[in-house]
Amino acid sequence: MPRTPSRLLTVLLALPGLAGCGGSPGATAPAATTATRAVLPALATRPPVKGEIVVRGDLTPDTQGPYSFRGRYLVRFEQYAPEDAGLDFGAQTAFSATLTPRRDDPRGAIRLVQGAAAAGRRTLELRGRYFVSADFGDFPFVLRFTPRA
Repeated sequence: MPRTPSRLLTVLLALPGLAGCGGSPGATAPAATTATRAVLPALATRPPVKGEIVVRGDLTPDTQGPYSFRGRYLVRFEQYAPEDAGLDFGAQTAFSATLTPRRDDPRGAIRLVQGAAAAGRRTLELRGRYFVSADFGDFPFVLRFTPRA
């Protein structure tokens, strides 16, 4: 059967799309995924244990939740710079995060983090439902609330 110009055009237009298919070792998608995962701190990648709350964000301001808290928690935070793993956060804008109750709740906000640092920790007694608010910061972050006995 003779080839028509429309069939030939269809084949020619499909060739660039087919060139990127396949599982060759030089494929960029798996490498990009691996590179992105490599910059995440362990605080963000380790699976949560029972009762643990992990909050991650890329931009501020960012509010997530509400989450239910019942007891004493080790609260840890970490900022990271995907483009510069060795960045000195002490010379950067301070990261600020709070726990905020619902609007109708008379309790005030609880400051979690306020400082120019790559990481930090503190222990808090928390009871009730709160939103986790990353109020200000220039880098992706993770907050992990680990229950303590």
